Amino acid sequence: MIFEQWHHQLLLLTLAVSLRPGLASPLHQYARDAVSPTCKRTTVAVLGAGTAGITAAQALTNASVHDFLIVEYNDVIGGRVAHTTFGAKADGSPYTVELGANWVQGIQSPGGPANPIWILAEKYNLTNTYSDYSSIETFDQTGAVNYTDLLDTFDDAYSVLEQDAGYILTKNLQDRSYRAGLSLSGWKPGKNMQAQATEWWQFDWEYGQSPEESSEEFAIVNYNTTFYQYSDANNYVFDQRGFNTFIKGEASTFLKPNDPRLLLNTIVTRISHNDTGVTIYYKDGCIEADYAICTFSLGVLQNDVVQFSPELPTWKQEGIETFSMGESSTTYTKIFLQFPKDKVFWNTSTQFFLYADPIERGYYPVFQSLDGPGFLPGSGIFFVTVVSDQSYAVENQDDATTKAQVLAVLRDMYGAKNVPEPSAFLYPRWSTTPWAFGSYSNWPPGTSLQMHQNLRANVGRLWFAGEHTHAEYYGFLHGAWFEGQKVGGTLAGCVKGNKTVCVEEVDYPMLHGDTPEALYDPANGWFVTSFQTVGFDD
Repeated sequence: MIFEQWHHQLLLLTLAVSLRPGLASPLHQYARDAVSPTCKRTTVAVLGAGTAGITAAQALTNASVHDFLIVEYNDVIGGRVAHTTFGAKADGSPYTVELGANWVQGIQSPGGPANPIWILAEKYNLTNTYSDYSSIETFDQTGAVNYTDLLDTFDDAYSVLEQDAGYILTKNLQDRSYRAGLSLSGWKPGKNMQAQATEWWQFDWEYGQSPEESSEEFAIVNYNTTFYQYSDANNYVFDQRGFNTFIKGEASTFLKPNDPRLLLNTIVTRISHNDTGVTIYYKDGCIEADYAICTFSLGVLQNDVVQFSPELPTWKQEGIETFSMGESSTTYTKIFLQFPKDKVFWNTSTQFFLYADPIERGYYPVFQSLDGPGFLPGSGIFFVTVVSDQSYAVENQDDATTKAQVLAVLRDMYGAKNVPEPSAFLYPRWSTTPWAFGSYSNWPPGTSLQMHQNLRANVGRLWFAGEHTHAEYYGFLHGAWFEGQKVGGTLAGCVKGNKTVCVEEVDYPMLHGDTPEALYDPANGWFVTSFQTVGFDD
């Protein structure tokens, strides 16, 4: 994706905010005789061992805070940077494929800053290849058909939309949906399914949701702060050790083998919190901590699988429920197929294959080849990605149904006689995975930065970190890295009584809309009050 560069300035907000007391004080020590004899005791409990959790624990360690416990649902660290074995090599051993995060997005431009994930990818020598988005073939239900000119047409509209988003941010104008922004910029795909496929390739594939469901302003901020700050490169990671090698490697710098501070296979069910500490409950035990860092995904928070006692304040709940992931199916599902080496039917020198379904937008739209130069030649691995509603559909049906649908699309693209049955077939079900409930977060239209800050802010001594809490890098792996680092560093300051570092997050208990009550009048088309009951019988 090649877009015109847009330089935007930060909008300075001068708004009243609330600051909660009690967090910038030195560490509160529990009276030892008040500690439950069945609970473990620690200074900081880190909930989740994904990128944010491990980075937070590393930040604590770097500040010489070693008294912490990391609590992880799974039997391995890494979170949504997860892989599995798939198919078979010539010697019978399996390949490794990534189920979740798969790219380093934005690397480094000469003289510019480096994406921290790229630094770590190089540190651990992760095998990766540049994703060349110009290496693409296009199809519809009739087979190969060239509509790559639509990619350029979309880019032209994007450059207009991008500038418009800059005005929205710098002039404090009302946000709109990305769909509205595209329409105002001249892009209206209508019922042209080739144009719809082009739009999916350019937008949905990145954000996990449609333009209707996404903010114009913050989608552009999200893109620019990564790809214009670092670089426009996306590098696909297919290291056979797994992408989470870098997370395990960083963890090994401060965790010993079988370190008792790492509690794997530990499922948190309840979190009790107040201004003096946090208690975490799980099956067969509990942890009492002075502070806790919750790195659970937004999907987990939205699905109420963990009980908070007392309930999180209204402003916090509003922040959680307003953004997209678990309840709105922001899910990115990769469906892997392996075909016999001698029956590969696609052009292995091409990376991407775009399909325009005649009926349904986003129906098995983008295929990728791993059997080609720079990837895994001779592997016979081909995979297709779906997102959002299509992810929800395939993840709630059996493998056989999904496989039949994918093969039907491939046979439309390449001819029924040319596409054999795959020798292996696999895909994850992120929308129903109880420790994830989705792939990553998205920013809905018309939602303010202050509302996102409510999602991000701490509640007493309970803090939050993850890709979803980063206002600019939401959805990106480096967003989780930065947020974990920040919260870990802040709490290290709290533990040491450093009030300069131990500064709690702001929150906004009352956010107002754009329309004062006085404007609800006939001059604005408002003729009847909506607060009536006469039409209801008692």
